[in-house]
Amino acid sequence: MTQSPAAPKRSSALKQGGSPSLPSPKERRRLREAKSLSQTEVAARVGVTRETVRSWESGRSTPRGRRRDVYAKLLAEIADERAGSGAGSTDRTERAGKRPARRPSWAQNLEPTVDTKEGTTPGRIPVGAAMNGHARPPEPMVRATATSTAAATATRTATAATRAEPAPAATRPAAGSTPAEAFDALCTTCAPGLVRQTYLLTGRRTLAQESVERAFQLAWQRWPEVAVDRDPAGWVRAAAYEYAMSPWHRLRPVHRHPAAPPALAADRAFLKVLLSLPPAQRRTLLLYDGVGLDLPETAAETEASTPAAAGRLLHAREALAEKLPEQAATPEDLHQRLAELSAAEKLQPPNAGRVRTGSEHRTRFWTRAAIAFTALIVGATALTLRSAPTHYEPPQAPGKAISGVPPRMGPGHLTYQDQILHKKLREDLSSGPERLSPLAR
Repeated sequence: MTQSPAAPKRSSALKQGGSPSLPSPKERRRLREAKSLSQTEVAARVGVTRETVRSWESGRSTPRGRRRDVYAKLLAEIADERAGSGAGSTDRTERAGKRPARRPSWAQNLEPTVDTKEGTTPGRIPVGAAMNGHARPPEPMVRATATSTAAATATRTATAATRAEPAPAATRPAAGSTPAEAFDALCTTCAPGLVRQTYLLTGRRTLAQESVERAFQLAWQRWPEVAVDRDPAGWVRAAAYEYAMSPWHRLRPVHRHPAAPPALAADRAFLKVLLSLPPAQRRTLLLYDGVGLDLPETAAETEASTPAAAGRLLHAREALAEKLPEQAATPEDLHQRLAELSAAEKLQPPNAGRVRTGSEHRTRFWTRAAIAFTALIVGATALTLRSAPTHYEPPQAPGKAISGVPPRMGPGHLTYQDQILHKKLREDLSSGPERLSPLAR
């Protein structure tokens, strides 16, 4: 593998336990085609998407962290198989004194697999305990970023990074385990690191713990969906980040007062500058330089295009390097400061059993509340139907004065003289035909 002149000292770091070196992009594609593997099959083995493998083989990007170890291990196994098949055909010549086929130089730096409780993880155990809560202390881990040229060769510029999320063997549900056991294993493995990441994202300890607990409660409620997900840890991380960065938290009374700052002055200054970044840049910076995701995966998790994610990352790095040149001058310094700041805080991860119990209680409460509300609506509807009238009764129109109508024509009230005359007539014509037909005089 061709290295740039600016990185002669870092080649020794690779041999001493850093990230394993990789062949050139064309050699990666040649080894895959020699094994008759498709990009989809390689992506399934490494735990990435087909587009990521395509970018690795074209030289647009380079794997980092745990995926770099897995990818390098896979390529080394393919190279060993090809070397072994070539050695079998020339067995006699090797017995005669010729040297056997050597392993490629890029494959000699790989370390043996390390057996963990969940299974066998190829390559080195992911480092950066301050970010992922691993039992081992943090140690530097070198990654390489690729820059392709018009020629067939490619140069590598080494930069430091770690993989903050655990290996897929530790996060995916084990075969034959119950849902509760698989969920407890996922929570125990990912919760410590996720709480620290969320604290760097928000700067509030209580909100970080609450966000992670809510994310795992949501994961348990949708466990059939999360259990078959390609990256359960990424599913929970995205849910925790979305809850932690919700703008509605600023309306809560508990957030009216600022959170307690870190104890060290350098940590306070770094956290203040980090929280001053826009939320999108802060999240991209944490996923790329803190968690160790590739640029396409960072863009996918932040729901942005790859150029947009790259622009956010560059702007965030420039802002940190401008305000804190002594702490974030290089990506190595930036990652180290993120790890130190997260490790300095005492954050309690949620308990898996309490998360499952709380999620079940919450689901049971809302189910009962929905049933009670439905019963209330049904009762109110039945009472309305029972007391409603069976026929329509038109309302009485209110009376009002009408102007412009002529007065009513007809006999009016009798005067006093008319009343005397009326009385006299009634007394005189009390009987006889004259009462009916008066005689003319």
